[in-house]
Amino acid sequence: MNPSTEKLRRKYIGNPPEGMTSKDIRSMSDEDLLDMDYFLNDDELDDDFGEEGFYIF
Repeated sequence: MNPSTEKLRRKYIGNPPEGMTSKDIRSMSDEDLLDMDYFLNDDELDDDFGEEGFYIF
């Protein structure tokens, strides 16, 4: 197992997202865990590209 996914797993086991339990997190695959983390933190990854009015049509 990847050490970074295990770190995420411990993080979410200690504080599971709303609607989930620690047991749910334990049974998730590494890929599912990474997907969940990505979507929970998606707004933090946005770099506000396109807000200055530069659009390609």
